[in-house]
Amino acid sequence: MAEREALTAAGTALVVRRRPPTPPGAAVLVLHGGREHGRERSRPWHPASLRMRPVVRAALAATDRRDVLVGEVRYRFRGWNDTADPVADTVRALDELRAGAGEVPVILVGHSMGGRAALRAAADPSVHAVLALAPWCPPGEPAGHLAGTSVVVLHGDRDRVTDPGESARYVRRAREAGARAGLVLVRGGDHAMLRRAGDWHRATASVVAQLLESDQGLTGLAGEACAAEGPLPW
Repeated sequence: MAEREALTAAGTALVVRRRPPTPPGAAVLVLHGGREHGRERSRPWHPASLRMRPVVRAALAATDRRDVLVGEVRYRFRGWNDTADPVADTVRALDELRAGAGEVPVILVGHSMGGRAALRAAADPSVHAVLALAPWCPPGEPAGHLAGTSVVVLHGDRDRVTDPGESARYVRRAREAGARAGLVLVRGGDHAMLRRAGDWHRATASVVAQLLESDQGLTGLAGEACAAEGPLPW
């Protein structure tokens, strides 16, 4: 899925991978990972971006609905940096989506640093749900803005880069803030989602499909995770 295949002008934060034939009724945006610090330009051939290609394919396959726009957020820089640069890029992508498609409910799917950016950007009223994959949730990461939002976290129990324990604590704070939130603990899962890769991709597709229909109540893995008292082993 080369950058030139995107249906989007260069220089924008929103890269559209599938534009429905009719006005969108919903959108799914995918955010890749990165580094804590790094002012180098983010490029589509960097490993963190390439790792999300099967995740984008999973999002494309997630629903039979014909009105769902699927896209990615294009970062300016590789790092989070002291200015939370990926959050600003995500907010810009949401603004571009609004300008082109109007107000539609958005699901953000983010991995690692992208998971953190997605959770932060959920302060935008258009974001109805977040699927965070092995997110970087440092101690004290804010969750008070998530009231009314559906949040599903998938985290491998063998992740040595980001801490599944911090994800569990984040989910608790999100619930206290009024979010529908749950954590799926992927047995044997690593940070790059290479162990049990097929399961990660299938779970992503399933949860995205469930979040797209969340107005009718969460079902499947998303519903089980949000109903569980603690992390849901899977």
